[in-house]
Amino acid sequence: MPLEPQVLEQLKKLEEKYSALGQDLAAYLEGLYHSDFLNYWDYIHLDTLLSLQTPRTTFPDEKIFILYHQITELYFKLCLNEYEQIGNLPDDALPELIMRITRINRYFENLIDSFDVMVDGMDPKEFLQFRMSLMPASGFQSVQFRMIEICSTDLKNLIDKEKRNALGLTAGHDEMMGCIYWKEGATEVDSGTKTLTLLQFEEKYADMLSAFALKYKDRNVWSLVQRLPAADQENPKLLRQLKLLDSNVNVNWPLMHFKSAVRYLKNEKDTLAATGGTNWQQYLPPKFQKRIFFPSIWTEQEIDDWGKGWVEKVLSDL
Repeated sequence: MPLEPQVLEQLKKLEEKYSALGQDLAAYLEGLYHSDFLNYWDYIHLDTLLSLQTPRTTFPDEKIFILYHQITELYFKLCLNEYEQIGNLPDDALPELIMRITRINRYFENLIDSFDVMVDGMDPKEFLQFRMSLMPASGFQSVQFRMIEICSTDLKNLIDKEKRNALGLTAGHDEMMGCIYWKEGATEVDSGTKTLTLLQFEEKYADMLSAFALKYKDRNVWSLVQRLPAADQENPKLLRQLKLLDSNVNVNWPLMHFKSAVRYLKNEKDTLAATGGTNWQQYLPPKFQKRIFFPSIWTEQEIDDWGKGWVEKVLSDL
């Protein structure tokens, strides 16, 4: 039976492709003949994926805790895939820039909408017991989230305002990395010394994050936006997505963690510490951190009101 014209056309394209690479198409076709059909479970490594939950205790809800954090990290990886593409864009690629920021916002909105799994989806008594076996591990140690922050904005915007002013305009890369905001979130409240959580994190990731920040110095979202033509910088669709990204990452996402912390760690008698020793009452509320990726797109009043009202609303809803 003669081959269909469309099959012959595809074979011709393959021949051109492999010839240009100095390869023998017939050998590749023979390999294809002997290979097995691809199936869903092997393609996504389903058995491996479902075997990655290893609770430290016998409390059933610990598995929920592990699964949700793993889902979160996969969403972060989706975001970082988009940030990588953004970093490779030319300076005038406005439509694709908007499209990719929109994707990142969609991923974060899915995470924010699903965080009730952590807020109300576990038995409080079980959580307060199994959490003690996790020390000093903490969600603070999510390196992918730190990478997302670095990919979003200039390094100076990840430094507390007072420290940024003290450093001045001539601060070098190492100085800024040394003053990055998250270090304050994992220090002992009374002594000011670094927690084991932070020490572990820095030992594993400090050098990598420093190199990553250098790589994205001129490839982060804010840097790319500032190189756009002036008219494109004022594009309403772009500004909307930038404001959404700023709000999702710096207000809504930490607010959900704050809501969870209040739910589990605060009661009428006292306030419990987080597993990593982080001072979550100061570290999580956005009104305290006032971390803003794209400061010049917000009004002075919006910056003054950053995070105000959100925390009060969460507390009143609990």
